[in-house]
Amino acid sequence: MKWNAKIVKYKGEVRIGVWFGKDDALIAWIKSFPGVRWSQSNGYWHLPDTENNRKQLGLRTLTELSPNAEGLRSLENFKRWLRSKRYSESTLTVYMDAAKSFLVFFNQKSPSDITNDDVILYNNEYILKNNLSASYQNQVVSAIKLFFTTVQNKKIEIESIHRPKRARVLPNVLSKEEVKQILEAHGNIKHRAMLCLIYSCGLRRKELLTLKLSDIDSKRNIVKIIQAKGKKDRIAPLSPRVLELLRDYYKCYKPKIWLFEGQVKGEPYSEQSLQSIFKQALEKANISKPVTLHWLRHSYATHLLESGTDLRYIQELLGHSRSKTTEIYTHVSTKSLQQIKSPYDNL
Repeated sequence: MKWNAKIVKYKGEVRIGVWFGKDDALIAWIKSFPGVRWSQSNGYWHLPDTENNRKQLGLRTLTELSPNAEGLRSLENFKRWLRSKRYSESTLTVYMDAAKSFLVFFNQKSPSDITNDDVILYNNEYILKNNLSASYQNQVVSAIKLFFTTVQNKKIEIESIHRPKRARVLPNVLSKEEVKQILEAHGNIKHRAMLCLIYSCGLRRKELLTLKLSDIDSKRNIVKIIQAKGKKDRIAPLSPRVLELLRDYYKCYKPKIWLFEGQVKGEPYSEQSLQSIFKQALEKANISKPVTLHWLRHSYATHLLESGTDLRYIQELLGHSRSKTTEIYTHVSTKSLQQIKSPYDNL
């Protein structure tokens, strides 16, 4: 089958135009694409410009394209600006990829000529058409706002760029019984110590894997979490039971630098291996829910709240910048809910 395809603008909307001679098989094939229409005046079929449609029609996707020369220069300036602000390499990569995708979409425009209407067009013609999540869209908005602070003589109004409305998603929480089953599932003391430390201190996965021996202060019974998310240090109380577990673990494994090391001494334990031992713990505990490691952190915060710990202390323990982030746990705590009597019981 032979056809020609290219990006077109149809009635102000970015579409993919497809041309071919009269062929019943091709007509049946093109009609199988969702949202396809025939333009009598232009003499071509046209369909939504999505990444999937581009791939099927042999067009390069946005991730495979490059911005124009001016866009590339602006991206280099943006990278230098992010580095000078000391953004982490992972954040830098995310923002650079998002800004690049945006500039590729407007490949025919100079970055200084891009307007707020173009951002709305990008959201509709790329984000929504490709069914990309609201969280990704929010990430792109953050990248665009930061990017345009580095563009001179711009037409865009940075403060007027709107963010998508966020859905309120409640954190997933395990019962104390379920947590106990998971933490006691492993006979291997190293695996058990890792999972116990995540729950008992409310750690993120990366925070556990970057702990050093010197971060465990046994005299003060605290764990120091150094340069965690947002480049913030914090401390968490260390359970005496977990401290004893760590001492037994140390006698068996004698790590050199990192608290938990891989098979090679001096090398940190890998994220993939940690995920694997957690999955094994779920299987051994016969828990079939789609549980992730982060559920242990959510459960830690919720169980603290249910035991009467002040929300301000929980905010500090979790390393949240805003109290609003921590307040989400009030919506999953069952302590107050259990005191409410259902009207059904009075029927």
